[in-house]
Amino acid sequence: MSSPTAEVLGEIGLPVPVRELAAKTWDAIIVGAGHNGLACAAYLARAGKRVLVVESRARVGGACTIEEPFPGVRMSPCAYLAGLLHPLVVEELELPRRGYVWTPAVNGLFVPFLDGSSIQLWDDDDRCEEEVRALAPADVEGWRAMGDVIRRLRDALRPAGGASASGASRDMWIGEAPTREQIEDRLGDDAEAKAVLFDWSMAEFVERYIQDERLQCAYLGQGVIGTNASPFDKGTASIRFHHSSGRLGGMAGMWGYVRGGMGMVSFYFCDAAREAGATVISGVPVARILPGEGIELESGERIHAPIVISNADPRRTLGLLGAGANPAWRAQVERVPIEGCTVKLNVHLSELPNFTARPGVNEPHHYGQINAPLTKDEWKAGFVAARRGELPEHLWCELYFQSAHDPSIVPAGQHTMSVFAQYVPYKFAHGSWDERRDEVRALAMKSLARFASNIPDAVIDAQVLGPPDIEQKVGLTGGHIFQGECLPEYMWANRLAARTPMEGVYLCGAATHPGGSVIGINGRNAAMAVLKDLSIRR
Repeated sequence: MSSPTAEVLGEIGLPVPVRELAAKTWDAIIVGAGHNGLACAAYLARAGKRVLVVESRARVGGACTIEEPFPGVRMSPCAYLAGLLHPLVVEELELPRRGYVWTPAVNGLFVPFLDGSSIQLWDDDDRCEEEVRALAPADVEGWRAMGDVIRRLRDALRPAGGASASGASRDMWIGEAPTREQIEDRLGDDAEAKAVLFDWSMAEFVERYIQDERLQCAYLGQGVIGTNASPFDKGTASIRFHHSSGRLGGMAGMWGYVRGGMGMVSFYFCDAAREAGATVISGVPVARILPGEGIELESGERIHAPIVISNADPRRTLGLLGAGANPAWRAQVERVPIEGCTVKLNVHLSELPNFTARPGVNEPHHYGQINAPLTKDEWKAGFVAARRGELPEHLWCELYFQSAHDPSIVPAGQHTMSVFAQYVPYKFAHGSWDERRDEVRALAMKSLARFASNIPDAVIDAQVLGPPDIEQKVGLTGGHIFQGECLPEYMWANRLAARTPMEGVYLCGAATHPGGSVIGINGRNAAMAVLKDLSIRR
């Protein structure tokens, strides 16, 4: 089945005049057509509700969309892999029927080191153990124990089978966020699991179980993905768990590539919503959310609905509410840090990187993920530099190669490389992002060239998106890809709820439980809250 949304690369436009939309009766309006907003729309429409989704940008999908940054090259600008996408949403919205194909990146994570050694952290435990034994034989037992803590957490909080409709209550991502007491009841007397979830830094986590500093550094970046914190900061070990807690495709902790690019997920959600009767429009900016009444567009028209669900981040939602925002809720929103520290590079390549530790341009590691690591001193110095508004000496980079799995997105013989890198400042102490963009690009390439002999020579072109660019491009305040920090003090019951104190106003984005990434369950949770509240009102 082809995707009608994908056929126009998400540029749906305005299918009917605004005056006709304003004359209709709507049960709910969703502000923002990111993947969670579209998922929410699909569930509400399937429940028989009259739903309008309003997107200010020309293309739907938000941070999870597809663009053509270079001629003949299609890439998702800000979302690269699927791993936390919820199986229940995949099943209920019938993504496979719509064309969804997911290839697990079973080759795991490849990390080269400055001394010329390297490790391939396969997602197959036996193969991974062989690699650990070859690099750091004294750490095999500790490495097993470290992985066991993550498994115990995942099995307790997101058990196998808990992702189906019949077992939904067992998966703590589904429905209202659990309290810390409820989580600790699940974990029982597992002190290590509790420490990972609530207390340990990523550095504490790895240093507790493994001794080889190269192996420790191979894992440090997994504790700060999208997080404006150092791996030496309290609570960062929880980020490692968050990104290891998926069960997509029935494969615990697995990440993989969606055929066509990650934006296809949003496009399939849009297809599901429109098929169920929802109306989705793009290129129509909203000026105000009017609690209990609907929305006002920047062009001045009002569209009425008793319920408005915001897929915009909470700070933007505050701006849309203006004086209509509840003061206590405003304070809760403003308490959550939302300044991003990530730079994203979308790169067009003539060939894949040739890593000196394991030479070749079509090797097993190109089919998983790759990290260009930092030493512990570089991690510490880089974080401090970005906080001062300066660039670090080197960037930590995580690399993804969609084209290795899906050559249809690029001209024959060429490749794409998506780079997710930290740390960079949101605002420079000297100069602007426009003035220093080329410098950031050069820094990223220098950071990769420490490990790859054909970088930058293999680079045809590169798009550089710093936090202000992400903010402007996809509407995420501060350029924070998760709509606010995901450290323990901002997660679970401390995360913003779908329900707000304002009449008929809900949230459905990554700022809500269970947090950031392309998950889709945030949108489902919001839809279920709306439907439950509507049933009570009757």
